[in-house]
Amino acid sequence: MKKLFLVAIAFIGFTTLTNAQEIAENAIGLRLGDSDGFGAEISYQRGLSDNNRLEFDLGWRSGTNYDGFKLAGLYQWVWQLDGNFNWYAGAGGGIGSYSFDNVPAGVDDSDTFVFAAGDIGIEYNFDIPLLISLDFRPELGFGDFRDDVDFDIALGIRYQF
Repeated sequence: MKKLFLVAIAFIGFTTLTNAQEIAENAIGLRLGDSDGFGAEISYQRGLSDNNRLEFDLGWRSGTNYDGFKLAGLYQWVWQLDGNFNWYAGAGGGIGSYSFDNVPAGVDDSDTFVFAAGDIGIEYNFDIPLLISLDFRPELGFGDFRDDVDFDIALGIRYQF
């Protein structure tokens, strides 16, 4: 029984070590999705440990009749699927603002909102310092302009360093 226990501990230790992945300390790039009208976002990831990281995304939009920005921050857990494929999940939130231009004089038609977000996705870590990902991010907004649930799907392309 004692030998079986030692073999089981050795097997668990071996599988844990062989499944460990390394995520980049830093990654910067673009996150391209619908993002409730914001489109492309500048994305930065900061590795905290072998399987945890922070992600910050800044999106802005300038149209004919409006301007806006959105800043999101997420804490993510990363797990290895196979080889260079990882999947991740996370939670966080952010703040944003819209300002509309063609309103009558003296009328303030701008809004600041906050939101809570979840995140789940899959990524591929190339042998070169390139990371590509596809993620799904439901966001629950609080504010006059955004008081609903938005489902954001995006493709991310980041340079790792």
